[in-house]
Amino acid sequence: MNPIVIIPTYNECENIKRMLETVMSLEETFDVLVVDDNSPDGTAELVKETQAIYPRIHLLENGKKNGLGGAYIAGFRWCLSRDYAYVFEMDCDFSHNPIDLVRLYAELQKGDCDLVVGSRYIGNVVNVVNWPMSRVLLSYFASAYVRFFTRMMLADATAGFVGYSRKLLETIDLERIKFKGYAFQIEMKYTAYKLGFAIREIPIIFTDRTEGVSKMSGGIIREALIGVIQLRFKSIRPQK
Repeated sequence: MNPIVIIPTYNECENIKRMLETVMSLEETFDVLVVDDNSPDGTAELVKETQAIYPRIHLLENGKKNGLGGAYIAGFRWCLSRDYAYVFEMDCDFSHNPIDLVRLYAELQKGDCDLVVGSRYIGNVVNVVNWPMSRVLLSYFASAYVRFFTRMMLADATAGFVGYSRKLLETIDLERIKFKGYAFQIEMKYTAYKLGFAIREIPIIFTDRTEGVSKMSGGIIREALIGVIQLRFKSIRPQK
């Protein structure tokens, strides 16, 4: 079965159709699951229009705004109820280049890791375009903060361009993944790390969105700062 990429959306009408068409045109064949959190701007309707052309596109309408973590957990469950062996996460705003999906997939197919991360900071190089320096520093030092508290040696712990093996997603107890904002990305990586799964980082170039509105907020940042400390005291067990 084809690998599948989950794309969470909330008010992404400027980007969604072009993103779907780009993924459909890749040299590697990917299915797509759009998880839409009841976007009032018509994002879901645009997905349905594109579905009529590409049957590999699927839509899961969440019915309400559940946050990034809620959207991905719903997407993981949808994928695990089917026969997908590899599941990817990617933003809709082209900050993640869809072409890099092919590289992430190739890394997982080697069979020596179960989680691959598209890293903005690997090798002490900052591969970020169009971000103000304040946000680059915030993101860079956020990963350093995560390393300090968790001892998880990832250059880009907050990255949202990620691929998982089915084995890893079936082992993680998704009911115990609690964070809804960008701390969700840290929690998933930390859970994989504590369960003993191999994690690999490969370099990508991250480009800030040119269309639509960023979902970053002060509350999301606070959740991540406090959540990292909470993770150190979290009991992590595999799914029974």
